[in-house]
Amino acid sequence: MIRTATPADIPVIHALVRELAEYEKAPEEARASEEQLREALFGERPAAFAHMAVDDESGEPVGFALWFLNFSTWRGAHGIYLEDLYVRPSARGGGHGRALLTELARICVERGYERLEWSVLDWNRPAIGFYEALGARPQDEWTVYRLTDGALAALGSGH
Repeated sequence: MIRTATPADIPVIHALVRELAEYEKAPEEARASEEQLREALFGERPAAFAHMAVDDESGEPVGFALWFLNFSTWRGAHGIYLEDLYVRPSARGGGHGRALLTELARICVERGYERLEWSVLDWNRPAIGFYEALGARPQDEWTVYRLTDGALAALGSGH
């Protein structure tokens, strides 16, 4: 049901990213090209990794998890930050999301990584319920901040 992504998966990963952006009501924000994804996942120095959820009968991809390593100075160990987890609506309820998270947890345990973290939109109650049923807990005391576009350019140029 779960396999490591290959370069041949780039078009479907790109399509799934677009579907996720639609689901999250932000399609205009998903600007990554297939080439950017290919470079990030399979370039000379990969910055991210991906796993595919495939239908057991057809072998067709129905979801994916895209992740990268982070590091905790408090724990002195790496962890996984799950950037995207998405299963197509037609395949939800089939265990694909759980299988993807199980694979990432397995990688953490095998490699000595001490955290598996991700963000979820506060309105996405189905996902929140799913994550909490797995034992994940929200980090309510933390607020995510982000610099992008003009603000990032201004600060980066010293203004």
